[in-house]
Amino acid sequence: MASPTKKTKKQDTGYGKYIIGFWTLFGAGILLIIFIFLLAGWGAFGKMPKFEELENPETNLATEIFSSDGQTLGKYYNENRTPIKYEDLPTHLVQALVATEDERYYKHSGIDAKGTLRAAVYLGERGGASTIPQQLAKLLFTQDVSQNFVGRVMQKFKEWIIAIRLERQYTKEEIITMYFNKYDFIYQAVGVRSAAKIYFDKEAKDLKIEESAVLVAMLKNSALYNPVRRPEMVEQRRNQVFKQMEVNGFITSEEKDSLQAIPMKITFTPQGHDEGIATYFRVYLQGFMRDWIQKNPKPDGGEYNIYRDGLKIYTSIDSRMQKYAEEAVEMHLSHLQKEFDRQNKTNKTAPFRDITPEEVEDIINRSMKVSDRWRKMEAQGKSRDEIIKSFNKDAEMRVFSWSGIKDTIMTPRDSILYYKSFLNTGMMSMTPQTGEVKAWVGGINFKHFKYEHVKQARRQVGSTFKPFVYATAIDQLKLSPCDTLPRNHFTIEAGRMGAQSDWSPRNSDNKYGGMMTLKSALANSVNTISARLIAQTGPRPVIDMLNKLGVDTRNMPEVPSISLGTADMSVFEMVSAYSTFVNEGVYVKPVIVTRIEDKNGTTLYQHVPETKDVLSKETAYVTVNLMEGVTQSGSGIRLRGTWAGNQDHYKRAVTGYPYDFKNPIAGKTGTTQNQSDGWFMGMVPNLVTGVWVGAEDRAVHFPGITYGQGATMALPIWGIYMKKVYADKELEVSQGDFPRPDNLSIETNCGLYNQRNSRDQGIPDELEF
Repeated sequence: MASPTKKTKKQDTGYGKYIIGFWTLFGAGILLIIFIFLLAGWGAFGKMPKFEELENPETNLATEIFSSDGQTLGKYYNENRTPIKYEDLPTHLVQALVATEDERYYKHSGIDAKGTLRAAVYLGERGGASTIPQQLAKLLFTQDVSQNFVGRVMQKFKEWIIAIRLERQYTKEEIITMYFNKYDFIYQAVGVRSAAKIYFDKEAKDLKIEESAVLVAMLKNSALYNPVRRPEMVEQRRNQVFKQMEVNGFITSEEKDSLQAIPMKITFTPQGHDEGIATYFRVYLQGFMRDWIQKNPKPDGGEYNIYRDGLKIYTSIDSRMQKYAEEAVEMHLSHLQKEFDRQNKTNKTAPFRDITPEEVEDIINRSMKVSDRWRKMEAQGKSRDEIIKSFNKDAEMRVFSWSGIKDTIMTPRDSILYYKSFLNTGMMSMTPQTGEVKAWVGGINFKHFKYEHVKQARRQVGSTFKPFVYATAIDQLKLSPCDTLPRNHFTIEAGRMGAQSDWSPRNSDNKYGGMMTLKSALANSVNTISARLIAQTGPRPVIDMLNKLGVDTRNMPEVPSISLGTADMSVFEMVSAYSTFVNEGVYVKPVIVTRIEDKNGTTLYQHVPETKDVLSKETAYVTVNLMEGVTQSGSGIRLRGTWAGNQDHYKRAVTGYPYDFKNPIAGKTGTTQNQSDGWFMGMVPNLVTGVWVGAEDRAVHFPGITYGQGATMALPIWGIYMKKVYADKELEVSQGDFPRPDNLSIETNCGLYNQRNSRDQGIPDELEF
């Protein structure tokens, strides 16, 4: 019989085995976890980031475009991300993030042991365990998440290791900043700064606490918690953020209740490449940047990338003036388009006029061949007949209208005719003394009308060309605005000055005889007097002067008919050339970019003004004085609130009339043959603005001069724009006199004779060609 002592010893020995086994297994488990951590750190479960990558994580930064008044005009990006500094994050935004996503953020070193244990015990039902560093690790380096269990476990180990490394490498504030800069809030809003602009149309630093809570609510799953599509769900999640902020002591219970009672409100402002302000300008700026990049490599010899290098482009555009210009275009053209459509109802070849059915087919066929539909179908190997046939099949489409995007069904061929029927515009505003372009409107809607009408398009300029003829005559012959010339018929014979046949221009009012001052003749666009002037100067000196004014004259015909505006020029060229008159004869090359910086703020480019003396101060001033007559008694008198023609017709075609300006304004209207192009160039001492209006095809135009002249088509846009500009006192646009040079030898004060002469003759409906 065994003794009790021996029995007890055997029992103890048995328990000891279990205890030893438990600790052995526990130790082995710890070692296994450590080993797995080591394997993950060595990259056995996939590529791990190098130290240098943690030091400079890939952020794919958008290039940001700034206006001269410090506003963001737009961005170039693959991902719409613009970085923000920690000090620009609102305190309540950081508090909402910590309270909702990582309560013990400031107490752990990358892994929240308590949260991890809770998640393991309750299988995630009482909250997850991902800390802010873990979420950042996932955003930065581990996007390709495996769908199987083992893969997800390995993924979690990698996240833990990266989170620990992030904690060692960065401060708590830097990690929060990186997280907010990296998170994708959808709708091309990558990073909290982009999200603040897109969802609330403001900078992140200006967010209210209820707005910050919305963005933090989206962090759970931005695709699911989408404030545009699921506002009720996001509001509920926002209110939970307030609850978490109360639990963590960031707000009181009373504040939580008040905040939860506030209805959620967003100001959705998409920032796609086709949206926002200055869209046409931003596309032109892309071309500028491509040219600059080719000539300016990185220090390491590489090439800058505007879609990922986070450049900062500072432009001359003023966001307020740009906004006023776009508003003026919409206000007038949406109104004028109604009249245009009304007059086309009885037009059997609408929207075209004065062309044959064969010519109409040619226009349509050309449009088909340059369309995206043709290009895509051709790439798919479709035959020409198959492609043409597809243009005659009904299709659902969304089309532009002035009342908003319209869902409709029409054939692609009919959609071509539909878009051809719209009047379009080009408008540019510039400070003549500095060359800074302040506003640039290249068309009515970039998404639907890609062709740009400030720099790309060149159209006949009509009578807006005449000041160049007058300026040349003043420069050569020292003529005065008070000098008179006969208004009678005038012929330049074939062979003289390049004329291929006898050229006898006619006046728009069919009135001839008598004498007129130059000021009255320019104000009323008297063609015979313009012809007399170019007969004295010759076409070549006019063309040479235009070349000095920055105009591309290579294809400009050296014939006397250019005096009436038969040449094609761009709005860009016209504004910069006219600016020379205001700038006392000094041409300043237009500037659109003043500075370029890299993502660290290092200046890569600084604009240096380019100037050229073209005219004497006296000639420039006298030319401006001549053009003041246009708004005092000529076709631009409508800016003064009066008009000698049929005011009922005029009011039906324009908006904002009467404009009732009292300050000095120099300008010139222009209308081309068959009313295909309407122009107005308007100048005050420190701002020159040009406006062109017409359709894409010159065969699309008004049937008559009443609505088809520059004073009706283009001048109202200038009037509306300048009303808005003058109402904004911060812009400091001049309402004073044009600077008069000292010792002026040419007489410009013609007394009342000029005005009386103009009134006696009436203000004709101009037909300038």
